Amino acid sequence: MEQKVKIMYTYQTEKVNYKSEGVKISALQYTPLREGKCPVIIMAHGFGLTKEAYIDKFAEKFAENGFIVILFDYRNLGESGGLPRQEVNPYMQIEDYKNSITYAYTLNKVDNEKIGIWGTSFSGGHVIVTAATDRRVKCVVSQVPTVSGFKSGLRRMPAENLAIYWEIVEKDRLDRFNGKEPLMRALVGDTEQNPLYPMLEAKEYYMGAFKFSKTFRNEVTLRATEYSRMYEPDIYVSRISPTPIMYIVALNDNVTPTDLCLKAYEKTLEPKALEIIPGGHFSPYIEHFQIACKAAVDWFLKYLN
Repeated sequence: MEQKVKIMYTYQTEKVNYKSEGVKISALQYTPLREGKCPVIIMAHGFGLTKEAYIDKFAEKFAENGFIVILFDYRNLGESGGLPRQEVNPYMQIEDYKNSITYAYTLNKVDNEKIGIWGTSFSGGHVIVTAATDRRVKCVVSQVPTVSGFKSGLRRMPAENLAIYWEIVEKDRLDRFNGKEPLMRALVGDTEQNPLYPMLEAKEYYMGAFKFSKTFRNEVTLRATEYSRMYEPDIYVSRISPTPIMYIVALNDNVTPTDLCLKAYEKTLEPKALEIIPGGHFSPYIEHFQIACKAAVDWFLKYLN
């Protein structure tokens, strides 16, 4: 059987801005130097993270393989506009994905029939919902995705802490109603800080983001945790078909639990694929980057090239 030879492209990178519901979105745009129109991949990071933190390495590989890439900061985060700062609202972030697709439509170099989306962790859930509700999307990669904010939250927060949590939520809502600043919650940190992600691997990963991004902040609004617990991408998985989707799942994931991801994959209709990688939730970005990235590249090449 004759095998296709992969062509590797050089590419240009520029910073671009466009609007999502009237709010400025800041993005890195990668354009391969190739003839004709190109397929495009729209991508953004997970919970509370910015575009320069780790995942730009995926964008570079996608561009080398001939894809235009739009890697953006959500509103309220990074270099994008929007208030309150550090508020993570999945429903608004899904709109940011869709408006980023619309921005891609305005680029002469983009083939509008070859739109791919890539998401990871929290945005792994976003691309599930986006693909199920926007037929402009022709191919999806969902890496270590959030599929049930409620179930994940139950595992992360001991039952005895729930009453205190809801008391704080009640106070925060009243304070915000009265014009006070939102209460913030540390993403990672020492135990006494009551961080959202108390695991050591999460602390190492998130604190590492400071090395790559000048705009990353180790906090989100408390309301972001409310939104997270409300968020259920799992209900959309059976609606993605006939758009092809690949799930990349970590074998020992305790942030977006492995078993929940595998159940979501089982409920997803064809065409679909599953890539299981070693390690925990953060392994696709660092120690197993090559495996995760190659799987994503090959999937996009199969359906968009």
